[in-house]
Amino acid sequence: MEPFEPDPPPRSPSSLEVHTVDAVDSPEFALLLWSLRSCPVVGLDAEWKPVRSVSRDHHVPPGDGLGRDSPPAAADLLPRSFPTVSLLQIACRFLRKPTDPRVGDSPVFLVDLLSVPLGALWEPLRDMFESPDVIKLGFWFKQDLIYLSSTFSAQGYDPGFDRVEPFIDITSIYYHLKNQHMGKKHPKNIKSLASICKELLNVSLSKELQCSDWSCRPLSQDQILYAAADAYYLLEIFEVFQHKIITKANNTTTIGSEKEMISESNLSVSLTSWPSCGFIFQLDDYLSNIAHSYGDKLLLQESDKRPRTSRRRERKRLTSHVKHTHKLISDEDWQGPPPWDISFGGDGNPKFLCDVMVEGLARHLRCVGIDAAIPSLKKPDPRHLLNQAYKEKRVLLTRDAKLLKYQYLVRNQVYRVKSLLKNDQLIEVIETFQLKISEDQLMSRCTKCNGSFIQKPLTLEEAVVASRGFQVIPNCLFDRNLEFWQCTDCKQLYWEGTQYRNAVEKFVAVCKLND
Repeated sequence: MEPFEPDPPPRSPSSLEVHTVDAVDSPEFALLLWSLRSCPVVGLDAEWKPVRSVSRDHHVPPGDGLGRDSPPAAADLLPRSFPTVSLLQIACRFLRKPTDPRVGDSPVFLVDLLSVPLGALWEPLRDMFESPDVIKLGFWFKQDLIYLSSTFSAQGYDPGFDRVEPFIDITSIYYHLKNQHMGKKHPKNIKSLASICKELLNVSLSKELQCSDWSCRPLSQDQILYAAADAYYLLEIFEVFQHKIITKANNTTTIGSEKEMISESNLSVSLTSWPSCGFIFQLDDYLSNIAHSYGDKLLLQESDKRPRTSRRRERKRLTSHVKHTHKLISDEDWQGPPPWDISFGGDGNPKFLCDVMVEGLARHLRCVGIDAAIPSLKKPDPRHLLNQAYKEKRVLLTRDAKLLKYQYLVRNQVYRVKSLLKNDQLIEVIETFQLKISEDQLMSRCTKCNGSFIQKPLTLEEAVVASRGFQVIPNCLFDRNLEFWQCTDCKQLYWEGTQYRNAVEKFVAVCKLND
């Protein structure tokens, strides 16, 4: 697949036009209703707070999900239910007319389903979902639709939503762009939305807030940007897809469905003559052909509307509840001492090994001067992780509860991180292991490879020599009297620029070093 970068390039989340809809008498709600009637292409996503099955007496310690000391009877378990959708994201793309409301070409609406009466949304959303004149985009949206339908049905708007048509899944678009026509079947190793965005748009889409509590109000600014970006970049991927179809259709040697779509529309296709933003949406007939050729439909059956429970899994959980409850609770709490303890032959310097689930935590630990390695293999098995931790006298940090069952192999060398966000994880590790952090330690390790810095700083001339063929030093640094530091392992160069100062300020605040 030839690389393609949209023109203009995708916006960063912070520059998106975001409208939060939280009241029916607000201008944002009126603008949403107008957009749902006027927009030919929408990107859809939804957020919710995950729920767990609990016993009727609710004596479940918060956060551990383990239940009571004795296994509850099957009759005591609450029926499984779908999560309640808290936020619906709708990204729209169209070309404005002079008579249209004041709105850009790609507004993103964040519809607060906890604030807006669902009765005011049910009919406009249903009409949009079923309209043949609106192409709906989503990434594995069926689960979102099930939860969304359940949320509305629970409030009396039955049967909720059971059809979305025409619908195009971003995964299907990706495989068309890769010239892998899989039909309705996709490979087992499905690409994540973040991976697809990176490959097609060169955009890094953070999924750090995916499991945050979306039922809390007000939403944080980071949550707002995360939610808006998830829907907006669906439109950008669709634009890449259309660009490829148009390019192939304009190629005189091209034959097939793409060429037919252009000729059938009786339109003169000229990429350079169209507006640079959303030019494709002027072609109503062309979009209709896109929907006809590549569109599918999401249909919810009655079986989709009932939460499923595996009888075997439930039976296994009930019978093993008593056996494992005390063990898991004790294993999740750190009981020390750590392997770097001097009394155990260690050197007294804290050292950690972060598995793939907490790689972001490894970088944060390095930023505050703590030795934090990552696995030496790309896809290590549990035995390899534990073996590396044992040999290097490190504590293995993970969010994978399954690793705890291997605790008997290496005592006091596995700790399950409970927090979800990197800043919270950092504070949790600092407090659990009673690490002493000072401002002098900040940015004292290589964030790229975990190496140490050379003892003596380099001059600009020495840094230029050290960076040849390896790293480019920005021209703006040549007029400044700076010292350069080099990693002894990967040879990466660092200097005290804006990024350095911002990082120091961030971790001073996170670690509360000024308190």
